[in-house]
Amino acid sequence: MPKLWTETIEEHHRAVRDATLEAAVALVEKNGLRSVTMSEIASETGIGRATLYKYFKNVEAILLAWHESHVNAHLRHLTSLGMQPGGPLKRLETVLEAYALIQHRLRLVRGSELSAFLHQDKRVAGAQQQLRNVLKDLIAEGIASRVLREDISADELASYCQSALGAAVNLHSRAAVHRLVKVILTGLRR
Repeated sequence: MPKLWTETIEEHHRAVRDATLEAAVALVEKNGLRSVTMSEIASETGIGRATLYKYFKNVEAILLAWHESHVNAHLRHLTSLGMQPGGPLKRLETVLEAYALIQHRLRLVRGSELSAFLHQDKRVAGAQQQLRNVLKDLIAEGIASRVLREDISADELASYCQSALGAAVNLHSRAAVHRLVKVILTGLRR
């Protein structure tokens, strides 16, 4: 098959998949998790139901794919922030701040039926471990540079940061999120 043809088909598949993911989430947010059907998603997306089943076996599979896509985008973003130029403390602060703001935005959906469904997925634990590794590497670099405390392992400090950042979901302003990050950084410094 010619390369141009293959790329065009792949682009089409991506477009159908992305439209399906967004339509499904919009319908769930509007009507509730248990009331959305594959027929409604197909209609909203503008594709046939049979075509939709070629992509996904059910509504739950669509929602999990949507969630995985968002989580992976967040992880890529946080990883790239951790690799920016600058000292380890500044890069760590940037990653902590970005993750805290992601958590803060979750307050709008936390406790919802959709959130409860998505966060029981075992892939969430893998994503949490990836984030912990990003934090651990930055903290280890900060320890080696003698700007962060040395009396606790980088892994333990990363776990502490991750847990503390979970509090951002309960905060009601960006200013409070910024203060939370400052408190965390104070606890990490020598």
